[in-house]
Amino acid sequence: MNESVHTVNGMTCGHCVSSVTEEVGRISGVSDVRVDLPTGRVTITSTAPVALADVRAAVTEAGYELAG
Repeated sequence: MNESVHTVNGMTCGHCVSSVTEEVGRISGVSDVRVDLPTGRVTITSTAPVALADVRAAVTEAGYELAG
């Protein structure tokens, strides 16, 4: 298993968490997505490394911005 941690800007509520979790969870190979709302940290567990571009696209699709 692979794990990566990213920071998402702009999340303020449970709906934000649900949106990001749903979109990131659609990335091929992703088996788990954990979002910590107070810090904006998103931890992704996957069967293979996930491309940063894929994470950025999923977060953008959810309506938020990946930090960095």
